[in-house]
Amino acid sequence: MPLRFRNIDATPDDPVDRWGFEGMLAAIDRGYARDWRKLVDAVAADPALRDEFDEARDAAESHATVMLLDAMLDRATRSSSEIALDRLRSAFRGTRMSQGELAAQLGTSRTRLNSYLSGKVTPSMDVLVAVERLSERYREPARAQHLVLM
Repeated sequence: MPLRFRNIDATPDDPVDRWGFEGMLAAIDRGYARDWRKLVDAVAADPALRDEFDEARDAAESHATVMLLDAMLDRATRSSSEIALDRLRSAFRGTRMSQGELAAQLGTSRTRLNSYLSGKVTPSMDVLVAVERLSERYREPARAQHLVLM
């Protein structure tokens, strides 16, 4: 059953900036994934909607949905640098190497690698790609072994 608004002139098909507090609250508590995506995309694109969204978020009954929307909004508003740093850290964990081991594989120092992983220095895309490739290599044997066991 699609989302419906009560006691407001807007409909879920209208732009989110016409929903107001009541529409946003209804979307949070009674909406579905497409409604949440529309809400998050609108708030991410128009910071003027943030205060009204935050009020609806605070009044919402569904704490699980609020947590999901917070994660979606956080992801939608991250900078390119933050996304790259998350990818680098994830790939580093995937290598299961120490910082020293990975630094040696990359031809750099452990302190330089640490400055990349802490976000103090932004590495080149070559470093990110190299770490992601090493991470993939580590996962491939485990994936192949899993397929054999099935």
